[in-house]
Amino acid sequence: MQTVSNVAPTENGRGEFLKAPQRVGDHPDVSAAVREVITDVCQRGIDAVRHWSQEFDGWNPPDFRATDAAIHKALSEVEPGLLTQIDFALHQVRNFATAQKDCLKPLDYSPSPGVRLGHRIVPVGAVGCYVPGGVYPLIASALMTIAVAKAAGVSRVVACAPGKPEYGGIHPVQLAAMERAGADEIYAVGGIQALAAVAYGVDGFGPPVDLVCGAGNAYVAEAKRQLFGMVGIDLLAGPTEILLIADDSADCTLLAYDLLGQAEHGVDSPAVLVTLSREVGEQTIAKVEEILASGYPTAEVAEKSWRDFGAVVYCETREAAAAFSDQMAPEHLEIHARDLPWWHDTLRNYGTIFLGPHATVAYSDKAIGTNHVLPTRGAARFTSGLWVGSFLKTPTYQLVENTAPAMPIAEATAAISDAEGMFGHGLTAKIRIERQLKQAVTHQPSQ
Repeated sequence: MQTVSNVAPTENGRGEFLKAPQRVGDHPDVSAAVREVITDVCQRGIDAVRHWSQEFDGWNPPDFRATDAAIHKALSEVEPGLLTQIDFALHQVRNFATAQKDCLKPLDYSPSPGVRLGHRIVPVGAVGCYVPGGVYPLIASALMTIAVAKAAGVSRVVACAPGKPEYGGIHPVQLAAMERAGADEIYAVGGIQALAAVAYGVDGFGPPVDLVCGAGNAYVAEAKRQLFGMVGIDLLAGPTEILLIADDSADCTLLAYDLLGQAEHGVDSPAVLVTLSREVGEQTIAKVEEILASGYPTAEVAEKSWRDFGAVVYCETREAAAAFSDQMAPEHLEIHARDLPWWHDTLRNYGTIFLGPHATVAYSDKAIGTNHVLPTRGAARFTSGLWVGSFLKTPTYQLVENTAPAMPIAEATAAISDAEGMFGHGLTAKIRIERQLKQAVTHQPSQ
């Protein structure tokens, strides 16, 4: 049976395909290849980084770190109008992250007199941000990771993007964006070897970081998975995906362009339309074909992605459409339908949602301010995307002013510990109970 991202539309009456994907769940196993590179970097350090950078990117400079001169040159090569737009997007991203951080507060709570519990808000010490640059020299990815980490208060943000021999390092627009976003160190190195280099802190890359983040291909995602535990990670994101829900009020031209806009990310990017109108579904399919045939700028990628992973599903009711969407749990979810509050209240599983035809995934991907590093492959059922909180910790504390207020806690601790057979735990509570009792006798007033 044809499926779309873990969803079988023809099951349980959820809907039927007007266009079915030709390929589904095509996720090659890259774990062995990634493990080889990570193990090599762990064992041989910078020599391994040089080997794999040359092997994958044809890039092996004397020093991978971008110099001040290289950054200044990149800034001078970027058209001033583009720099203005990058700064606008940076302002949007930074302000949204700051607003999110302002929602997080330290806690100091007293459950009983003499006992205080709470948590602090503490930023991660050092973060490695990966900025993809294989197919496209992505600008916004630098803003979404570097600027958000700095907004969280991270003191050392290390940024990496693939080095390109034709540019003598990182693509100028990427390097400019990384500098504008506030990176403390920038390295021209890509892929698995980049993540391993900053995680292990190999020679030439400074001390190890505490967390790595950022989007990337299947190899980058697998590298993060294998490095997790030694460092923290943001999330495991696969090929980008979009789901549109549309009723008979939808504009088929907008639907078609939004589907293809995500399909251009890569040849394995699912683009799905769930419609309550057969006519809208059929017209959208025709419009997609028309656009692709009329000289679409990235048709070589988008057409293949649409053919192999694109789908259009018809559902008779909005409840069925919502159930389909929640089971797929798409990374990006657009709503082109009436009664937007109903959809917003009903839908639960998505990375980010776009309500109404005036919002589009590209806004979030580039400049509106919300983060574009989001869960894929159904992970939105249990997690959210990268945000300022990804770079913050909430360590807790306990303060007990003296033994007396903790007597009920000590008694419960002793009883539970003994019942578990953890007698050493019980003794740590009992000795405090004994001392408190002795203290009480000592200070008992004379008759």
